[in-house]
Amino acid sequence: MIDLTRKEIENFLDHQVVGRLGCHDEHGVYVVPMIYAQHGEALYMLTTEGRKIHAMRENPAVCFEVDHYDAATGSWQSVVVQGRFEELTGDGKSEAQAILAKRHGFRRTSTEEPAVVHPIVAFRVLIGSASGRTVRRG
Repeated sequence: MIDLTRKEIENFLDHQVVGRLGCHDEHGVYVVPMIYAQHGEALYMLTTEGRKIHAMRENPAVCFEVDHYDAATGSWQSVVVQGRFEELTGDGKSEAQAILAKRHGFRRTSTEEPAVVHPIVAFRVLIGSASGRTVRRG
């Protein structure tokens, strides 16, 4: 097992699409998959109101885990980020949407907010620390 360097961690996060966000509320630890984009010293995400948002508003300390497994060789990589939730509104929300659109290639065809039951919540995880490991086989 090899520890990843900071540059390897950043490169890994830049090339993955889905990670798992961990937060904590009065009911316990809650982990959910999230599409994200790394930009600067933060990970940007969009979601709707629900348990994770309520939990992070109460306790902004979160973790985010991303991994990749190569079944052909048995090799794997994993990165764990410890950070703080920061909800984004106004220009910050627009910036988050643009960062995610650029990273994942989707874009809105309208500038109007879609009519949804739960409004879109934009947030970022400010990276406090990150660690990563890999096993390379084959």
